[in-house]
Amino acid sequence: MNLSALDWNILGPAFIAGLIVLVTHVPLGTQVLDRGIVFIDLAIAQIAGLGVIAANALGLPEGGFYVQLAAAIAALLGALLLTWTERRMAHHQEALIGVMFILAACGGILLLANNPHGGEHLQDLLVGQILWVNTTQLWWLGGLSSFIVIALWRNWIQKLGRFGFYAIFALAVTASVQLVGVYLVFSSLIIPALATRGDSGFRRYRKAYITGVIGYGAGLALSAVLDLPSGAVIVWTLAVCGLITAMLSKPQTTS
Repeated sequence: MNLSALDWNILGPAFIAGLIVLVTHVPLGTQVLDRGIVFIDLAIAQIAGLGVIAANALGLPEGGFYVQLAAAIAALLGALLLTWTERRMAHHQEALIGVMFILAACGGILLLANNPHGGEHLQDLLVGQILWVNTTQLWWLGGLSSFIVIALWRNWIQKLGRFGFYAIFALAVTASVQLVGVYLVFSSLIIPALATRGDSGFRRYRKAYITGVIGYGAGLALSAVLDLPSGAVIVWTLAVCGLITAMLSKPQTTS
């Protein structure tokens, strides 16, 4: 155990990145859970990741603007496809989301098959590199997250119909998946929402945000002290915090 590893200069930017991710993922996660399409985040995150892998395979600078653009385009194409499948085959939407996830995951494996660092790239995509977040990435994530929050607040999603939800969701996932990884994207969306499913309105959001903030903070601290992978530890601390929140929550009664 190394308490000297609790260095704000290292953990601070990562914690801020987690907070920005939670700003958009908590409200989107509640909608995903309420709509019954839980695995859409995994599918869209994996499709965005496939865009990143494809851009890297083409020799584009890692983490550059064009890689971000490739990820966004891939995610938006995935959103467009999901809009079409929901309109045509709504009863099978969850199964189709699962198929899209598998296809995107296998596509990434195929693109990395001849890359000597393919395993490392795949691990970074899944677990993320939250400790290596820089100021430029925080500004990029914060700017896009602000736009998404405004879109949610002004109900632009409803005005754009089915595609509006999937498009906003795709942009939110694209902005976060390269920083925190696929696993943390899924956990940030689903765990706070699932832990507060018995609540509604402002109370639900407040408890979900508190759960997420404590989960990220405790996970980063533990990963530094125990010298363990940050992304994986945060997933576990989010799960523990979510379980505690759910156990402490009392079902709301209606008069």
